[in-house]
Amino acid sequence: MIERVKVAVVGVGNNTSALVQGLALYRQSGSLVGIRRPMIDGLGVGDIDVVAAFATSAEKIGRDLTEAIFLAPNNFPRLDCDLPRAGVPVTKGLVDAREVQRVAAALVGAEVLLYSAPSGRPETARAYAAAAHAAGVAFINTTADPVARDPQLLTSFEATGLPLLGDDLASQFGTSVLHNALLRLLEERGLTVVSSYQVNLGGTEDFRNLVENPNTKKQSKLNALSTADRVEVAPLGYLPHLASQKVAHLNLEAQGWGETAVSLDVKLKVHDPSGAAGVNIDLIRIAASALRNGRGGHAAEATPLLKSPPGTAI
Repeated sequence: MIERVKVAVVGVGNNTSALVQGLALYRQSGSLVGIRRPMIDGLGVGDIDVVAAFATSAEKIGRDLTEAIFLAPNNFPRLDCDLPRAGVPVTKGLVDAREVQRVAAALVGAEVLLYSAPSGRPETARAYAAAAHAAGVAFINTTADPVARDPQLLTSFEATGLPLLGDDLASQFGTSVLHNALLRLLEERGLTVVSSYQVNLGGTEDFRNLVENPNTKKQSKLNALSTADRVEVAPLGYLPHLASQKVAHLNLEAQGWGETAVSLDVKLKVHDPSGAAGVNIDLIRIAASALRNGRGGHAAEATPLLKSPPGTAI
């Protein structure tokens, strides 16, 4: 029987809530609804144990993980499953880079560190990566902050046989994935893309944070698009009443035969944290498999799951 993957998470927000609840739901139901890859190198969706969690919210620190994920401002809905106590108290996260060794010590027993804190804090992201490196743990950066795109960090993880996956999730079925698919479809059918744009609205704390710190996220979104030079990404909009749902509006303008006009407008509505969890479950298993097989640095099979893998713009 294959050994379960032991995961530590940074950030006890909506994405972690969706992941933790989803793990319980799939174990109990045996369902494969919404699962992209039931098995990755012998690891099933239920073969994941969260063994440590870090947060900076005073309300969450010290609480059991299964309690903390429902505290405000989290607003991802409760899934239809029993959620037993995890026995994992939320630990105080990094305040500054001087605490790297404290976090590294708390990672003993973990194989993978999933960094799921808000974007816009590159120094913090790199500090957690340093803690993972010191602890001999694989690191996954789900944010737009450049970590796997940092050549020095990537080289150090490669040299020590530790996986470093990132940066920025390409949500399971989000704006970037859909937008890129439509742009490529137009090109494959011989149409010439003239212009395009996307507008994203959401009500999570991550959206609120990105409205205040938009720079790295915008570039990451452009990295994910095949014709980024003709695409405009509007500033993100934070609407609290949307809660964990994201609403995206896409427009594509193109020309077909005889330079005649083609116009396409699409509206997408999804639960943003579900889209993150649906990708994180694969990234965790990819990272664990690479770690167990001594493959350090970036894993090529993770590239389609990311907006800004190594080599893309910062």
